[in-house]
Amino acid sequence: MRREIFLLEEVDFRPMNSRRPLEYLTWLTRYKKQDETRSVPTLTSGMSIRSRDIHLAGAFYAVGITGHPQFKVVTLWQCRGGWDGGWRQMMEIYQGVDERLFLSDIDDLRFSAFSRPLGAVPGCPPMDELPAEPFYLFESARVRPGAALDYLEAVRTERAPLLAEHGHRLVGLYEVLFCDTEAVTLWSVSLDDHLAMQRARDAALGLDDEVAPDPRLLQWSKRAREFLEGPWRETMLARPQPREQQTSG
Repeated sequence: MRREIFLLEEVDFRPMNSRRPLEYLTWLTRYKKQDETRSVPTLTSGMSIRSRDIHLAGAFYAVGITGHPQFKVVTLWQCRGGWDGGWRQMMEIYQGVDERLFLSDIDDLRFSAFSRPLGAVPGCPPMDELPAEPFYLFESARVRPGAALDYLEAVRTERAPLLAEHGHRLVGLYEVLFCDTEAVTLWSVSLDDHLAMQRARDAALGLDDEVAPDPRLLQWSKRAREFLEGPWRETMLARPQPREQQTSG
């Protein structure tokens, strides 16, 4: 079985405009839904490569109050077929820098986009469809050079069972490719479980005497520092409802 390859993209919108992220997500999810019926990839004018092998696995609104820049979108793309499938199709559009590679249909909607290629590691859940939770915990970690796989294995065997007890389901376990110092994980979670775990951690720190503490959350933080070398951050992502659901009723 070949390795699963993904692309993580973070998009921001300036000047700050609260409508633009949702406009972008609506446009993106609509046209990618149409691509699911395509039999062959097609390079188009204005909408770049159209292919079912470049699958929009997740489209999220970044929850700014958890540490993201305000009005930001995060997308997760699955390259079906791995390196020789969706990834190859994305790379081919750069050959000769064909003007059709650009998403000119949405010129001026986005301000900037930052992409990171991801490789699934052993134990990463298979990507079929993301769970229907309203929130996702998004972890980005800077590790010692060469320690990404070791860190992710510790997450899989030690942290994932612990967080599962707190209602967090591991859905993505990724090495950031073309570098040796970054790792990304993704977890689905309900709002109630997210808040309950924060309170259990506070209680373990002696900062909340109304709930049961879970000192294992602090023990994991200490364990993680054996692998980490630079910035580590966890933030929340929200899955917008389809526009038709928002406006119905």
